[in-house]
Amino acid sequence: MNKFIFVSGGVCSSLGKGVAASSIGALLESRGLNVRMVKCDPYINVNAGTMSPYQHGEIYVTDDGAETDLDLGNYARFTKGQLSQANSITTGQVYESVIRKERKGKYQGKCVQVIPHITDEIKRRILAVSKEENDTDIVIIEIGGTVGDIESVPYLEVARQMIHEHGRSNALSVHLTLIPEVAGGELKTKPTQHSVKSMQEMGIQPDILICRSPVMLDDSTRVKIAQFTNVDLDAVFTSPNIETTIYQIPIVFSEQKLDQVLLRKMGVESRHADMRPWLSVMEQYSARKGKVRIGVVGKYMDSHDTYTSLYEALFHASLECNIEAELVKIDSSLLEKTGNIDFILGESAAGGSVDGILVPGGMVCSADLEEHGIDGMIKAVSWARKNKKPYLGICLGMHVMVIEWAQNVLNWSDAGSAEFSSNSKHSVISTGTMRIGAGETIIEEGTNIFRAYGEKKIIERCRHRFEFTNQFRDDMIKSGLKLTAFSADKEQVQCVEWADSENHPWNAGVQFHPEYKSKPMQASPLLRDFIAAVKKGK
Repeated sequence: MNKFIFVSGGVCSSLGKGVAASSIGALLESRGLNVRMVKCDPYINVNAGTMSPYQHGEIYVTDDGAETDLDLGNYARFTKGQLSQANSITTGQVYESVIRKERKGKYQGKCVQVIPHITDEIKRRILAVSKEENDTDIVIIEIGGTVGDIESVPYLEVARQMIHEHGRSNALSVHLTLIPEVAGGELKTKPTQHSVKSMQEMGIQPDILICRSPVMLDDSTRVKIAQFTNVDLDAVFTSPNIETTIYQIPIVFSEQKLDQVLLRKMGVESRHADMRPWLSVMEQYSARKGKVRIGVVGKYMDSHDTYTSLYEALFHASLECNIEAELVKIDSSLLEKTGNIDFILGESAAGGSVDGILVPGGMVCSADLEEHGIDGMIKAVSWARKNKKPYLGICLGMHVMVIEWAQNVLNWSDAGSAEFSSNSKHSVISTGTMRIGAGETIIEEGTNIFRAYGEKKIIERCRHRFEFTNQFRDDMIKSGLKLTAFSADKEQVQCVEWADSENHPWNAGVQFHPEYKSKPMQASPLLRDFIAAVKKGK
């Protein structure tokens, strides 16, 4: 029988529930168990694809083209289980499915209600994941939102039902709460007590508490929490503030024996935990020498969650290159307003010159097209090319690389992208086929991207609707721009490099998103070579 672990959160949002769930998955995998992860998002959107990144952070893309919540990116970086559309459940999907069935008469004239029809649909989707692979041992279900939110009630009701139906040894509740610190450094347990009470009112007695706290909880505090929440003392754990990296959290949980308590409560026997991969990550972290400054030039710089996968992938690459990568986040609109770009990027900038430039993907939905900051990105690309700074452009970052070349080398002053303007005679980026998910890329030998991957055929994930305009291929090639990789059908240009690559330290523009597949133990080859080039130039 499959085992189920429901992870919920209380008191407030942004406690790190996704990282906690991912860390539990990593711990169980370290003991030889096969784990699948599921995220339940209470919003009515069918998926995250149309939402601004300021709402829920980045849109993470799976191999099958699902546009999901950023927590699936955490699952991918911490665990080994395959992720697909099935691993992302939203209220929009659930209601859409139930209403479609009702319209087709599947409910035989019954009154369709939240219980049992909505909850049954949620359970059906969770159970489908558990049966998707024959060797699945444990399914971890993260319930988005905070207990007390009306939107989360159906998912908590599903947790209650499944714990009752499968038995407490087969379905557990893990609840993450906040232990705030007030003036004088006193830790307050009352919010946690109220959060657990809210869970109990839903009919769920948490089996395990993970308390988000500035520091490790002492024994007296844990005793107090256990007494007032009806949770076993040895099942009260701390998730303290981490000053190193989130990849230390599985180690912190392991040291508190969280995995042992989980397995005991589920009646699961397993081998001893093999934490060597995570310990190795921390050893690499401590062994880094020196620092490079990466200027990340984009539109959504106000929120770290906007480019979570990219920032994590740069961190993975820096570990492999044995150097610290300091991210200098630069709003591209600021570059549009300055006549002296060196003030922001060059030697006169605060903290010194950036050592490399990266322009990430950009446009998310039509509402974002105004004040897009594209001219600022083009300035950053030109600065990197002329000042011989390593450059990597991802998706939109490749587009602006092509536009900059057309404007400044081919002297097409009106060169642009159909994404932003339909009036240009030289729309070097135009509307193409919507491509989401894994796709094959064929690489030309003797190029930076070939040296990074070491093979001619790779699989990476895309998320775009605009692409290189094929009618300008000959003009670009004659002017010296290198077209270095293509889609399997040769119809789409996937990668470009500057003509003077021999005299430039390193550059590449790619249509796909290499950050989605990067892991702390296995950095993206492309981002690794970018950081290596920046380090060498430094």
